[in-house]
Amino acid sequence: MIDIIRRDIYSILVSDPNIGQMIDWYSFLIHDRKSGVPTTLDDKNAYFHIRVSLKHDIKPKDFENALPNYCVMTRPAPLDSTKSIGVNETTIFDTSLLKNEQIEEVWKIIGEQSEWFLNTLLIHKEDKKIPFWHILAFLHYFDNMVYRIGLMNTVAIQ
Repeated sequence: MIDIIRRDIYSILVSDPNIGQMIDWYSFLIHDRKSGVPTTLDDKNAYFHIRVSLKHDIKPKDFENALPNYCVMTRPAPLDSTKSIGVNETTIFDTSLLKNEQIEEVWKIIGEQSEWFLNTLLIHKEDKKIPFWHILAFLHYFDNMVYRIGLMNTVAIQ
């Protein structure tokens, strides 16, 4: 999975001169049938859910035609689907909490998270397998900040 991200996802989103140059913004998640991929009941595969915003002069059909054949189930997102986002139906981002109250700010941060994670993988030597624990070690520092925020709201830290 890590090698797929380093090789294929990076190629699509950043390094491919034909595709990467069409993209203004991106994010990606990993899903399977149980988390929403419209596939058969016996499908055990993981799928990358890649969202992109195309540069203004790019036609969606040109982008779709440039994608490699392993990009399946591609479709434009209806504009209404970008007006809110959350982890699930009950945890939707509340834009009234944001300084500019714009959903675009939420999408921007989500894209930066994807870029950060991709860069975390790309700093490693290409000919080396990255142990999963090594990625978790990077994520520990992020998790520590988030976890400590939660603790500080409930318990005094010494």
